[in-house]
Amino acid sequence: MKTQASSATLADRVGEDTSRIRAELETLVRIPSISHPGHDPSQLGRSAEATAKILRDAGCETKIVEIEGVPAVIGHVAAPAGAPTVLLYAHHDVQPTGGRDLWHSDPFDPIEKNGRLYGRGTSDDKCGIVMHAGALRAYDSRPPIGVTVFVEGEEEWGSPNLGKFLNEYGSELRADAVILADSGNWRTGQPGLTISLRGIVACDIEVRTLDHAVHSGEFGGPVPDALTVLAKTLATLHDDRGNVAVAGIARGKADPLDLEEAELRKQVGLRPGTKLIGEGGITDRMWMKPSVSILGIDAPRLTESTNQLVPYRTRMPLSKHSKTIFGATCRGARRCRSRRAGRGSHTSSRAREPRTTRCAAR
Repeated sequence: MKTQASSATLADRVGEDTSRIRAELETLVRIPSISHPGHDPSQLGRSAEATAKILRDAGCETKIVEIEGVPAVIGHVAAPAGAPTVLLYAHHDVQPTGGRDLWHSDPFDPIEKNGRLYGRGTSDDKCGIVMHAGALRAYDSRPPIGVTVFVEGEEEWGSPNLGKFLNEYGSELRADAVILADSGNWRTGQPGLTISLRGIVACDIEVRTLDHAVHSGEFGGPVPDALTVLAKTLATLHDDRGNVAVAGIARGKADPLDLEEAELRKQVGLRPGTKLIGEGGITDRMWMKPSVSILGIDAPRLTESTNQLVPYRTRMPLSKHSKTIFGATCRGARRCRSRRAGRGSHTSSRAREPRTTRCAAR
């Protein structure tokens, strides 16, 4: 049995396999496998079937398993005698598209632009699936170690059933090491190994100020509207320099490496007049300091607004990334809580909201 191959040989094989890897990726991207509630769950089944076929064709013994109706895929390549086993992780579900008018092309019709492939899931994380398959084929489906592949189906919704999957199928996922294909390269053409991420704590905040709407021209002034109260509350989460103002969260220093502000601005598409927020090194702020992000606001649309004070149901999801030790990296709005970080958020917002306001976080 072949157990080794030179790096040159592996690179050649991967290069020869690139067209197939891309074709498999495009097949997966065309399936709108959105795991968030309110979307067609049958698409997750289609995506799991396509994932299982790709891994099967790469030499894995595969099966689709379900918990609470959510399909995941497990694949195995047996280890040679005495060799360790590595667990390779990816996920086949994707985020919702958001407003289609913000896309320059159909998110589920992959298209190449300037040497890059665009479409929902081309990076996060359907590329991880085909990357695992391509690596196995580079070894003629006989790698020098055992390989187990676990492809989850609800990572983008916070993996609410991952614990149940591990309880049910944990014995099949045992490994000597775990590699997650759900991170990024340092830059295009320069790979990187991610060994740690900030944890996440998320909650929804709902503000109520009135029992019913009243006319802004008559009552505006002494009577607060919910949107203004929410805006004032959000403004307390950062200081004037953009640093997170929530107390009790761990902070640290990171190797600055070679990331300059100009490169970061280009990577994220920062507009010319927009300044970076916070203080310290860029990698400090990205990796070792906390961040608080507002991910959305439910409020009357401009086309539906009237001259009335908004009384209630002004809601927004709040996401806080922190280096506070959570016991595990938490992923998932509404399903993940840290006593330490969560208590800080609660204290910060409650201390500054008007006494006449009802503010609920969950």
